Amino acid sequence: MFVAADAPGRQAALDDNRRAVDEAAELGTKVLVLVCGGLADRDLDEARAQVEEGIARLLPYAQDRGVKLGIEPLHPAFAADRSVIVTLGQANDLVTRLASPWVGVVIDVYHVWWDPELYRQIERAGGHILGFHVNDWLNPNPEPLMGRGMIGDGVVDVGRIRRAVDAAGYDGPIEVEIFNQAIWEMPGPDVLHQMRECYLNIG
Repeated sequence: MFVAADAPGRQAALDDNRRAVDEAAELGTKVLVLVCGGLADRDLDEARAQVEEGIARLLPYAQDRGVKLGIEPLHPAFAADRSVIVTLGQANDLVTRLASPWVGVVIDVYHVWWDPELYRQIERAGGHILGFHVNDWLNPNPEPLMGRGMIGDGVVDVGRIRRAVDAAGYDGPIEVEIFNQAIWEMPGPDVLHQMRECYLNIG
């Protein structure tokens, strides 16, 4: 997260992100996924400017350590506290302006499925998609953060989104990311079996 109410807070946030880059490099991962930060006050434009400035300042540090930065847009429900970057188009715009091969986007179907520009933006993201997350949006959704569903249990056309991401050239890992306490409490082998079957059935 990059947004803060004052300059010392922004510097502390940048230092924290540098530590995250160090941890990613130590673990040997190629990508650090960025949750960019919510509002410090009521100024959305300022918050988004701080996100862009923060990523720009972090980029040389990440490049030196061989870690790419993946901007993950979050659903607008999280704009206040987690990320003011709420569409794939916004994330693509940031990548374009930052103009570095060390920054790209991460697409999570839970956060982007509703966007009328989604498929155009997935195509636009071709060449800089750094991650792809699958899950589902339940209807009704019991709670935005912890209410994610197993693939196929909700309203998202996960198969169509996956095919679009494939067509955009992404061939990296597909992460099943389900924040749901009831699923977490299931025995591990049962979850893995269900996950596999659900994924194979999305079409």
